[in-house]
Amino acid sequence: MGRTHLLYPTYFPSISHFVAMIGADEICFEVDDHFQKQTNRNRMYIYSPNGVQMLNIPVKHSSIAHQKTRDVRIEPAFDWQKLHFRSLEAAYRSSPFFEFFEDTIMPVYEKKYTFLADLTFDSMEIAAKCMQWKLQYSKTEEFFHTPENAVDFRNLARGKKDESRFEDYPQVFADRHGFLNNLSILDLIFNEGRHAMAYLKRQPLPIPNTIAP
Repeated sequence: MGRTHLLYPTYFPSISHFVAMIGADEICFEVDDHFQKQTNRNRMYIYSPNGVQMLNIPVKHSSIAHQKTRDVRIEPAFDWQKLHFRSLEAAYRSSPFFEFFEDTIMPVYEKKYTFLADLTFDSMEIAAKCMQWKLQYSKTEEFFHTPENAVDFRNLARGKKDESRFEDYPQVFADRHGFLNNLSILDLIFNEGRHAMAYLKRQPLPIPNTIAP
């Protein structure tokens, strides 16, 4: 039996997230957990002219105390898609590969989504497409606090609490702020293009979950 890696679906995931995905024989995404705010489930980090910038997708407040990830809805009152794309343009318009992949990522910023999970899965599949990698996965059907027969990488959705370290690669504003580690996969794609997949394969697997997700 191959290695199954269990992860949360996240918005244009971090590099550590993709390293764990690339290193798996099978990928399973957790969608039956109780949704937690302040995680990469609905945010990503990019390299802006001023350093690290967080892009956050607003989600609807729910009267349900413990809402499952699969049921979380996006708040439509904010024009976050236009704001996020403008931020990506400001950050990466001068990168080597932004114009090459611009049309590929555009559907995420034009399609009207109701559920956050639909958007996050689209973003992951689009990022994989940019790297010419076929993303194949399954989804959970019930929640297990301690999963069996899977390596638990759900901790990688914790954003800044993810302490994974990876080798440097060229970044647009490195002359201002130095190398910024483990940003969104888009940072790697826009800067490295076709070399992004080779970069991911060279990186060590992140540390699996050792505490409750």
